[in-house]
Amino acid sequence: MSNQSSLLSLLIFLISAALFLPSLFGCTTKIAETPKQDTVLQSETDAEKTATEAQDALTRSIYRVRDPGPFKLVTVKSLDPNSKTTDECWQARGEAGKFGGTLTVSIFGRDPKTYNYWDHQDAESAGLGLLMFDRLVEIDPWTGKMNPRMAKSVTVEKDKKTFTVKLRRGLKWSDGHALNADDVEFTFATIIKRGFGNSSMRDTLTVYGQFPEVKKIDDLTIQFVTPRPFAPFVSMLTNAPIAPKHVLEPITKRPMEEFHAFWSINCDPKTLVVSGPFKVGRYVPGQRIELERNANYSMVDKNGARLPYLSKFVIAVVPDQNTQILKFYGKELDFLDIRTVRGFDAALMKQRESTGDFTMFNLGPNDGTQFLMFNMNRRKDPKTNKYYVKPIKQEWFNDRNFRLAVSHAISRKRLVDNILRGVGLPLYTAESPASLYFNKALKPYPQDLNYSRALLQKSGFVLKDDVLYDKHGNRVEFSLTTNAGNSGRDATCIMIVNDLKQLGMKVYYQPIDFNIMIDKTAHSCDWEAIMMALTGDKVEPYNGANIWKADGRLHMFDQRLPDKNGTVRAPDARDWEKEIEECFNKAGTTFDEKLRHRYFDRYQEIVYEQQPLIYLYCLLDISAANNRIGNYRPTPLGITYTPRGSFHNIEEIYIKKAVQN
Repeated sequence: MSNQSSLLSLLIFLISAALFLPSLFGCTTKIAETPKQDTVLQSETDAEKTATEAQDALTRSIYRVRDPGPFKLVTVKSLDPNSKTTDECWQARGEAGKFGGTLTVSIFGRDPKTYNYWDHQDAESAGLGLLMFDRLVEIDPWTGKMNPRMAKSVTVEKDKKTFTVKLRRGLKWSDGHALNADDVEFTFATIIKRGFGNSSMRDTLTVYGQFPEVKKIDDLTIQFVTPRPFAPFVSMLTNAPIAPKHVLEPITKRPMEEFHAFWSINCDPKTLVVSGPFKVGRYVPGQRIELERNANYSMVDKNGARLPYLSKFVIAVVPDQNTQILKFYGKELDFLDIRTVRGFDAALMKQRESTGDFTMFNLGPNDGTQFLMFNMNRRKDPKTNKYYVKPIKQEWFNDRNFRLAVSHAISRKRLVDNILRGVGLPLYTAESPASLYFNKALKPYPQDLNYSRALLQKSGFVLKDDVLYDKHGNRVEFSLTTNAGNSGRDATCIMIVNDLKQLGMKVYYQPIDFNIMIDKTAHSCDWEAIMMALTGDKVEPYNGANIWKADGRLHMFDQRLPDKNGTVRAPDARDWEKEIEECFNKAGTTFDEKLRHRYFDRYQEIVYEQQPLIYLYCLLDISAANNRIGNYRPTPLGITYTPRGSFHNIEEIYIKKAVQN
């Protein structure tokens, strides 16, 4: 296993998180009690004071986690009545729970778009897929090490290029079909390598442009050989759930468009074949997705009973974050995660914690990053022979001084104070403070409008009567957008518009549908400025290779589109883009931890200097869970995104008052 995921690294991370946040807020790390409040608040000032006290209590509370020890491999009766052998299952580490019951979580504003995990383009579909499809390995949420999941073991050979995966005996798909090395080989050698669907998985498994060789040794053994020693390889396996070959192979022999359409959100759920703890039973568009227990799931509790405990996992679709919170108060939802618990909600929720029969958890800095970016695309659309971005604005957006001026004009402190209400941190770097590879040498800087004006002046921009013009006499104006329905991002954009107005820039702000926004960044490329967010990785920065490689699927600030064969090329990559890619390649091909830090530090320095993404802030990982949920034990490393949230151990989550059904 790669040494960056050692227990020592995690302990350093947890200690630094516990020390960093108190220094930020001037508090101790002791979990604070809910502050007392008067029965009737006498004035708005009193209400604000009480809310501030509750906010302080929340931000100084760090949830402490205890390592429950490694998974135990146990043998249990085979699900196949004709089998003469036993199945090998991992034994859950939580307390023995109760079978039955329904857990209800939520997503807001939009439904998932597909059940086909390997073709997903949105976080909702990805989260849904992680409930239905298991992976070979996963990050242990307590230690940061790589835990076998479908795998029984993963061996790194002496050459550091050969990785041998042994599968557990008795794995089955939900339809009863055996799950074995054929499925693993098909997933990597066909779906991922050939670029079916979402090519991000291929980006993160590729080093120096080469994909690993994949070879089946026997029914339970698969071997991967990378072109060079590849330190992140085992970590990258966490991004690739295994696909059912007996279902998907026929689709891969047809035109690729059919793969994109396969298992769409409107397909018959009965056609789904899964390996994870749940499978879709019913979908009501715009209302909810009902998942049912997968009886063939290969994990057991301490009594040897097959998990999961829950009979149903329901994902409610709600219109906005305010509705989510109201439904949580009304006990229509059992859980809220970081995407819902906004800074200005958190204090009020903290006040209601004891009477509302729920518990809030502060897990420290989030690995996600919120940022502003300009479209730096300099190419023409081959369909229209017109530039994706008008040449005048190309010149602005590709001017480093222009981007730096915008960055220094934004008051990140005011964003955190006013929008997040202190439940977050100003961000200036490509890695959040949650990352084990966060470059601490890159210093924050305050809003400095005079410095911004000086930078613009260097590039020939002129301010006349409070209006900014470029050196050709064109007024500086552009459109800014984000996804509609997210009040935090909406407020952020409004504040950015006001900050840039002080430089004489005219910014036209318009929120749009999330899927339209993603289509613009990924396909049509017809946008000017966007405020959005990306999830990160606290343990392995190489997971961001698809963002920073010039031919990556998420190289959004200058997205290069695939040709008819699905190949992306970047002959016009800038020198600093090439250097970033080289940093990732070198960090990926060394197991020397000091060198890996050096290369990842340098990539962050280049992003800090060039500002292709103008980072704004990162949130704190805060969740709120109904007290009827058993075995809910969140950790800083156990965070995934909707609809799974911080339920890293979803198979052993149970409802305390549930009955068998």
